[in-house]
Amino acid sequence: MAKTVGIIGGTGGMGKGFAIRWARSHPILVGSRDAARAADAAAAYQKEADAAYGGQASSITGGANPEVAENSDILILSIPYGNIDATCPGILSRVRDGCTVVSPIVPMEKTDTGFEFIPIRDIGAKTSHESVAAHMKDGGRSLVSAFHVISEKKLANPSVTLDYDIFVCGDDERATGEICGLISEVEGLRPILLGPGKLAYMAEIATPLLLNAMIRNKMRNPGIKLV
Repeated sequence: MAKTVGIIGGTGGMGKGFAIRWARSHPILVGSRDAARAADAAAAYQKEADAAYGGQASSITGGANPEVAENSDILILSIPYGNIDATCPGILSRVRDGCTVVSPIVPMEKTDTGFEFIPIRDIGAKTSHESVAAHMKDGGRSLVSAFHVISEKKLANPSVTLDYDIFVCGDDERATGEICGLISEVEGLRPILLGPGKLAYMAEIATPLLLNAMIRNKMRNPGIKLV
């Protein structure tokens, strides 16, 4: 039976990409603080997904974030780093047992120097994985960090063939295996296991590294591929 994928912050660019790509095989729940906005976005995504998959896309529906959290088998947190403490308490307390939570969140900030990784720059700052885990009922055991190095524009366009490796970190073999399977469902994506949640900072830091390289070298929508 197909797992239901919920996306918190699903009206953003990454949320759109996740929704359309996985609608090929999974029911999708688009979440927002504004349920009406989520419903409008979901309707638009449904049209694009149906066009991309010949009318065979799974259902894409929208609702308020807490409702989406309650009804998801896999929950993607497509939110900014600065919103973790404000958003997660009311969301993660409502997830069902066995729900795998995915954090693609990156603790970075753009400065005059370039994109900087906050936990390295600011002593005592937490990684995204640590911050999200602190709000989870199981202490973060079912939390998986992934999708930090993927082009938002390419992800949201199902006509574009992807060619990326996706770093995956987590403490539970079932949860990491589930997300590796979800990654592999998207043509051109390959999951690469890095290790437990304590090593999630290695995946998170790849984003500012990639963005700085992109800007300095005038690259368009680059990704990471291990060869």
